[in-house]
Amino acid sequence: MDIPLKNLSLFSSGVGFFEHSGSLEESVSIVLPFKIEAVNDALKSLAVNDPASEFPMVTYSSAEAIQQTLKSLKVDLSGERSIQEILNSLKGDEIEIFAPSSISGRILGVEYRAGSQKNDEQKSQTPWLSIFTPQGITTVEIKDISSFAFKDEKTNADLGRALDIIMNARDADNVNLTLSLPGKGKRKVDLNYVIPMPVWKVTYRLDIGGEKPLLQGWAIVDNDSDTDWKDVKLSLITGKPVSFIQNLYSPYHTDRPEIPLAIAGFAEAKTYQSGTNIEEAEESAVPLRRSMVVEEEVPRLSYKHQEMLESPSISGGSVETAAAAAVGEQFEFTLKRPVSLTRRGSAMFPLVESPIEANKVLVLSGAEILWGPALHPALCVELVNTAGMSLPAGPITVYDGTYSGDALVEFFPENEKRLISYGEDLTVLGSGTCSTKTTITGAALSKGVMEITGKITDKTVYTVRNASALTKKLIIEHACSRQNLLEPAAYYEKTADIYRFRMDLPPYKEIQFTVKEEEPQGESVILAKTSMPAFLSWSSNQELPEDIRKTLHGAIALRKKADEAAAFLEVLQKQKAKLIEDQDRIRRNLEAAGNTSPQGQKYLKRMDSIDNEIDSLNEKIAAAEKESLEAENQFRSLVG
Repeated sequence: MDIPLKNLSLFSSGVGFFEHSGSLEESVSIVLPFKIEAVNDALKSLAVNDPASEFPMVTYSSAEAIQQTLKSLKVDLSGERSIQEILNSLKGDEIEIFAPSSISGRILGVEYRAGSQKNDEQKSQTPWLSIFTPQGITTVEIKDISSFAFKDEKTNADLGRALDIIMNARDADNVNLTLSLPGKGKRKVDLNYVIPMPVWKVTYRLDIGGEKPLLQGWAIVDNDSDTDWKDVKLSLITGKPVSFIQNLYSPYHTDRPEIPLAIAGFAEAKTYQSGTNIEEAEESAVPLRRSMVVEEEVPRLSYKHQEMLESPSISGGSVETAAAAAVGEQFEFTLKRPVSLTRRGSAMFPLVESPIEANKVLVLSGAEILWGPALHPALCVELVNTAGMSLPAGPITVYDGTYSGDALVEFFPENEKRLISYGEDLTVLGSGTCSTKTTITGAALSKGVMEITGKITDKTVYTVRNASALTKKLIIEHACSRQNLLEPAAYYEKTADIYRFRMDLPPYKEIQFTVKEEEPQGESVILAKTSMPAFLSWSSNQELPEDIRKTLHGAIALRKKADEAAAFLEVLQKQKAKLIEDQDRIRRNLEAAGNTSPQGQKYLKRMDSIDNEIDSLNEKIAAAEKESLEAENQFRSLVG
């Protein structure tokens, strides 16, 4: 029993919503065939509306269940089993064989014996069936058996069932869901489900060569199922719903913990924490979950159908297009006539045909010409969606008297403006240059910190030459680089990161277009942490006030004095360290030579001389340390 397919909605997300509807009588079973990759979605989404059935049920066999069922039968036909393996597994069953005469008995088993010699190294093994008969045990070579039959009805029934299961599961790419609808009387039954389907596609034709620009859109639909569509109401829906696959078809087994038997034993010693009384517990309790009360319902989008008026097509005829409607946050196009499409077939259906606001314009990308050679601007059409519906994304073939090029458009909401590009204008060439200038507008020095304010200005000059005899509309796209636009005073359009400037290109003329952008700058300079090269750079910057530059020059002098004092102190400390090293070396030599030896006497004199030098250095080091500290303090005092 089948229920006809009445409505089909195809989604741009790659699924299809199938709606079946028909009249049934009494209890029925309906077989719904699905591809293996669609079963999980069918199990997830199948819905049934039968007013006379209180307990509808869907049954099916999973791949794992088929194998388990075959193994559970008396005659096990799972896997690739030979006749001798099947007979050997039925030991004890009654059987009647014809080899060629009739022999009846119970199966003892199958054994393999050496057969005729194939060659000197190998002998073949042939299977023999052993049967226990009233006359005794009989063995028969299986190849001599012309036919056999089992005497046990259960064995024959299981064999028939196994063969039925294998036959029904022969097509590994398809799974049948059997829908049982117990009920009485004649009634209308509806069922629907969602399964994967090829994404429906859109292609457009835009004719800008006529008196009024005309847009025509076609939908491409593929029926990759094994079912013919006959007089089906087809809806095409674009949007981005959440869609996923969950493995519901295959049985899933989870691990469970093993709990010991509850056998009485001895009690373990325990300790208990202090508790609070009821009042304290109620005051300190924190609810695990709070209910949420929605005071105001969020309004839902209404269904607003906007049927398209018939208008002349690009070919000069008349096309009956689809009716458009908003469905939640998605957009639906319903074909006005029922559709018939054979299995594994594809077709194109008219989606939209309408006059549309369109203007030809050239678009020059500033981001491209500033970092490369001169470029030709793109041939573009500035479209305003006046078709009365939101349009899905798709390719556009542009005609301007003849074929002019191809373009792409993203999802195109109603009344929105878009630019589409379909080629390059070889009669126009554009180039650009860019320069950056930093200017200091003010500076202040307080407590050793120099606060500098300024601005950075970018200047971009675009040069565009029109070598044709026609005046052309040009849009320059300029990437936003700074906070404020100084020149020109206004822009035509602005996106998140692009200015668009629109202008006319006179014939045989070259124009220059300047864009200036500015951004305030601020910097805090801690003089105490500033390097000498930075000091020199700041002190020579004529944009800084004279009093600040004078202070910086003074700081440079003090810094230099402090650095020289520190360098001199370091030299003295190295000299002292060298003397102490020599003194240690002489002391070790003195210990080896002895105080009374002639050499020891020389070492003692040298030791006295080094002591005098160290004393002299200590006085110089103390003076140098004082001078270095005073210079550093003077510098710190000046720079804060």
